[in-house]
Amino acid sequence: MTDAKVVAEKLLQVNAVKLNPQQPFTWASGWKSPIYCDNRKVLSFPFTRDYIKSELCNVIFEKFPEAELLAGVATAGIAWGAMAADQLKLPYVYVRPKPKEHGLGNQIEGFYEQGQKTVVIEDLVSTGKSSLQVVDVLKEQGLEVIGMVSIFTYRFPAATEAFLKASLTYYPLTDYPTLLELALQKGIVTTGEQEILLKWREDPANWKGI
Repeated sequence: MTDAKVVAEKLLQVNAVKLNPQQPFTWASGWKSPIYCDNRKVLSFPFTRDYIKSELCNVIFEKFPEAELLAGVATAGIAWGAMAADQLKLPYVYVRPKPKEHGLGNQIEGFYEQGQKTVVIEDLVSTGKSSLQVVDVLKEQGLEVIGMVSIFTYRFPAATEAFLKASLTYYPLTDYPTLLELALQKGIVTTGEQEILLKWREDPANWKGI
């Protein structure tokens, strides 16, 4: 089974995750956040990339042995889904945020057949909203979505509730609490900063910083 602490350490090693309670980052949603996660950086480090790819494959193989198709979420999940599909020798598609505005107007790119048991590959899950929208798109096209795997999740209460409501099985390789515990052990954050970072997760939409 995947070691969440080792995965978190790999992300910290390549600076895919940055923690800064004093100078929060601004997300696309407008939220202020003391953490920024950019798993695209992992793609630039071959040995770390290979490790994360293998861990994704291990989870898919163990938890979804009946999978017939992998579906990457554009854009950050495309590369991870393609690498996992290649290693597991499974068919692969990826899903756009919205239908293409030219050509065939596809939202799902690649070949698939109705009824295929599909696992969605994400790099990051925050609120779960965009991830579950992809699940809806796949279901609308007749695919049977049996679960989702991601590299990282913040484990927001809203996301947990959303996945329960959607009755979708979801496995991240590592998560925010694991990463914070490791960051504290390594002296990247202090105990006081860890408390601030944990507090943010309770209500990220209304967090205003220190």
